[in-house]
Amino acid sequence: MLVLVAPGQGAQTPGFLTPWLELPGAADRVAAWSDAIGLDLAHYGTAADADEIRDTAVAQPLLVAAGILSAAALGDVSPGAVAGHSVGEFTAAVLAGVLDDTAALALVRKRGLAMADAAAVTETGMSALLGGDPEVSVAHLEKLGLTPANINGAGQIVAAGTLEQLAALNEDKPEGVRKVVPLKVAGAFHTHHMAPAVETLAKAAADVTAADPTVAYVSNKDGGTVAAGAEVLDRLVGQVANPVRWDLCMETFKELGATAIVEVSPGGTLVGLAKRALPGVRTLALKTPDDLDAARELLAEHGVA
Repeated sequence: MLVLVAPGQGAQTPGFLTPWLELPGAADRVAAWSDAIGLDLAHYGTAADADEIRDTAVAQPLLVAAGILSAAALGDVSPGAVAGHSVGEFTAAVLAGVLDDTAALALVRKRGLAMADAAAVTETGMSALLGGDPEVSVAHLEKLGLTPANINGAGQIVAAGTLEQLAALNEDKPEGVRKVVPLKVAGAFHTHHMAPAVETLAKAAADVTAADPTVAYVSNKDGGTVAAGAEVLDRLVGQVANPVRWDLCMETFKELGATAIVEVSPGGTLVGLAKRALPGVRTLALKTPDDLDAARELLAEHGVA
């Protein structure tokens, strides 16, 4: 059984969309999305520098567009389950047939703008903790006033809070943590700092039609599978201010009998976690179209035609 997964913010790098736009029809599709959401995705995915694509309002639709584009390039195959990390859940919702691609990108654009506005209120950020015991780390973060915003499994937790709180964490790491790595994001996502964005996104989502998933959709909220499109949409809204439980998502992949995982563009982060947390499960990251043939072989072997 193959799981198709989509990365979240921080996975973007300058120029990562360039090779994907060379595929037949890709440039036209991206141009149509750009017109629909009022953002030049091709420019940001090819010519913009790291600081420009770090902007929350840019990074989020750019990542979702790349994920949809790269998944479409795989052809007419179906995974056994889909999941996405943070904004990658919108990509997963498209892959599961819950949201139309243009509607999803329009909603993500509003999400990114709302989260950027919320992040502008207070200087906040996120840092990854590598190593250590999760229970010890979570208790230490709470002592410092930080939120364990992403519990990713495989020994990784992401802390979120004010820059002062993150500076204190850098000086006072939890016992057993090897390293604290600042992330390329512009705010304390999946925390109470994002509460204003939830309200904005809820209003935007009220006009969106959601279909029931055509494959198993695994949610960040609790790692559970969600069978109703309306509930997927509700979770996408609330997830902005709720922790990402990727550890529980991976537990669900295991329970579903996953034998392979393919991560859509810009892949790498999630298969890295899977290699450590799900030994024996084959993994592949779609970094460029050069990876498509190997991914198709994996889909043919482990997916559903």
